[in-house]
Amino acid sequence: MTVRVVQPGLFTTVQDAGRLGWRRFGVPVSGAMDPLALGVANRLVFNPPTAPVLEGTMQGPVLEFAADALIAIAGGEVCAEVDGVPLPLWRPLFIRAGTRLSLERMRSGCRMYVAIAGGWRVPQVLGSASTYTRAGFGGFEGRPLRAGDVLEAGHPATGARVWADRLRTLAERAGRAWAAPRWSASAMLRPAAGPLRVLPGPEWDKFTAEARDRLLNEAYRVTTQADRMGIRLSGPALTVAEPTSMLSEPVTPGTLQVPPDGQPIVLTADSQTTGGYPRLAVVIQADLPRLAQLVPGETVRFACVDEGVARAALTRVQQELRLLEAGLRLTL
Repeated sequence: MTVRVVQPGLFTTVQDAGRLGWRRFGVPVSGAMDPLALGVANRLVFNPPTAPVLEGTMQGPVLEFAADALIAIAGGEVCAEVDGVPLPLWRPLFIRAGTRLSLERMRSGCRMYVAIAGGWRVPQVLGSASTYTRAGFGGFEGRPLRAGDVLEAGHPATGARVWADRLRTLAERAGRAWAAPRWSASAMLRPAAGPLRVLPGPEWDKFTAEARDRLLNEAYRVTTQADRMGIRLSGPALTVAEPTSMLSEPVTPGTLQVPPDGQPIVLTADSQTTGGYPRLAVVIQADLPRLAQLVPGETVRFACVDEGVARAALTRVQQELRLLEAGLRLTL
């Protein structure tokens, strides 16, 4: 089946779980900024957890479906509508052929994700469907979507076909172009409020005690210099104990670097593989979804945790995903 892009939104790309195994050659991982929303949306339509999805930023697309489809929308709280009627998020959604789905305005958060049963079909580049726009490869022609683009979807799994049939019946009874079940994915799978948890970075001890105290006790504001490569913050300056020069060292999404002006930068999915700025801290993996949903002007605080807390937080997320999978199997 095909889906036509009526309006592309501000920056809508195809993303999956990332381009793994190529960082040693200088190729970023890319992939969904919010990997949790990626996994939840795919599971809700019975796709493999890492299947390609659409990632919309700040303002999502308007899509027109050429055939009946089962989709799921997750991530930030986007205003999803069909014919002016709001649609629920975080659950399977049946969309009738010929329907236009509008995902234009975010109520909260920065990024929303659309999974379709069967996954979005785009060529694999270095083992991934993720779009890396700075190099112009992956996803849909290596670029954000444009009006008039036509996307293809793969073949739905058995579970998706079962739910599509059930929801099609509900839509016909209600005389609507869409239908959804009453249940949704657990609220535990949605980013919670609170500080971003970090582990001390490799250069933690090279910063002054005052700088470390500021990071953990002061608020920082997300600037407009925020994209898929990194998020620049503004706030109290963070300084090293004494001027130091560094060779380029490995960095990952979540690394908090501090350039000479003392204003921190948190690296994100499309970040470079090495960097020459001191690495004060690293956002834990379980909190990367919250990092992805920060919007310019928002304030953020940080809390330092140990590796045990970081592992436990990630384990809780993985347990919730397994519970979602088990619950979906029971619905069949």
